[in-house]
Amino acid sequence: MKIAAGTKAKIVYDLKTTEGKTIESVAEEAPIEFAFGVMQLMPEFEEKLTGLESGEHFDITIKAENAYGPVDPYAIFDIPIDTFEVDGKVDDKMIQLGNVIPMTDNEGNKHQGKIIKILKEAVTFDFNHPLAGENLNFVGKVISIEPDKK
Repeated sequence: MKIAAGTKAKIVYDLKTTEGKTIESVAEEAPIEFAFGVMQLMPEFEEKLTGLESGEHFDITIKAENAYGPVDPYAIFDIPIDTFEVDGKVDDKMIQLGNVIPMTDNEGNKHQGKIIKILKEAVTFDFNHPLAGENLNFVGKVISIEPDKK
């Protein structure tokens, strides 16, 4: 059986940036299962897995624009530091470089912002996906394929 729409496959892989930074490893002892044809995966990743059989190895590179997109400079901006005041004080444990803070915009949408700079009067946040701008490389193996009975 080959991977196709209407199947589900168990796979293992190492996911790295093309610069070699490891993002995720899925071991054979705990393969991950995906349903195909239901938009569960990045479209290009699903397309490149389609047609593979159990036991086949894969080495798939997906460019940033087809993964999580390029870094959007408009998703990086300063928020006044007094926004984070509670009873006239800013929580220094919260406002630290690298911290990811859940926030809500004026329309009620939830976002995750990473602190990338702390200024005297503002905090610079990056609201891009953590993998924006990264080319991704999946190296792995198809463990099993079966019909998706849903």
